[in-house]
Amino acid sequence: MTQETLTVKGMSCGHCVNSVEGSVGELTGVNSVKVTLDKGQVEISYNDNEVNLDKIKEVIEDQGYDVV
Repeated sequence: MTQETLTVKGMSCGHCVNSVEGSVGELTGVNSVKVTLDKGQVEISYNDNEVNLDKIKEVIEDQGYDVV
């Protein structure tokens, strides 16, 4: 299992948290997703044999947020 913490800009409310956690959590291979809104961070635990970090970033950006 791979652990990553991404910095994400543009998240400002509970809807943002639900949007990111929901969309990333639906990906095959993602074990857990936790958004820390006040830090602008997304902690992800995933199986890198099933999903890669580029795909996770793409899904977050598709929700309208910027991964930095």
